[in-house]
Amino acid sequence: MVLFAHGSGSGRFSPRNRAVAATLRRSGLGTLLMDLLTPEEEEEDVRTARLRFDVGLLGERVVAAVDWLGHEPKTGALPIGCFGASTGAAAALIAAAERPAAVRAVVSRGGRPDLAAEHLPAVRAPTLLIVGGGDEPVIRMNRDALQLLKTEASLEVVPGATHLFEEPGALEAVARLATEWFLRFLV
Repeated sequence: MVLFAHGSGSGRFSPRNRAVAATLRRSGLGTLLMDLLTPEEEEEDVRTARLRFDVGLLGERVVAAVDWLGHEPKTGALPIGCFGASTGAAAALIAAAERPAAVRAVVSRGGRPDLAAEHLPAVRAPTLLIVGGGDEPVIRMNRDALQLLKTEASLEVVPGATHLFEEPGALEAVARLATEWFLRFLV
């Protein structure tokens, strides 16, 4: 089961994450896409952009979802992976640090793991950081975060891709890399 943690004003209807989730499902993995903000919080965030960077709050919500999956009869016995995008990657890594027995793998797409820097040494789940080759600031942030992870971790740079992976073939590369990682560590 792969739990998606959205960030930076995105939600469960994100076309990029829905495309990655569809690829994961075709590979036999379950997915859960959810909104990390309530409708009222989303309205506030549209005006202020404040909550999308509240990784403590976002992390709590991902931890709650991990706990819920662990207690549900249909998903309780399944290994859990987290797929985080942008600030949602920080929330996914916080959940992995706080629920090391439950979260078995993490994939970050264009993520901001630097926002969870204090949690990174506690992450035990194998972690894949995927960044666009044209997203230099985020590449640097991910390289720095990679040094803080004390688990199996890798950084994959998708050549020619920018932060949102909108270039032809870029999102497909993300989906392929994520699928390979999750199948390796969840199955």
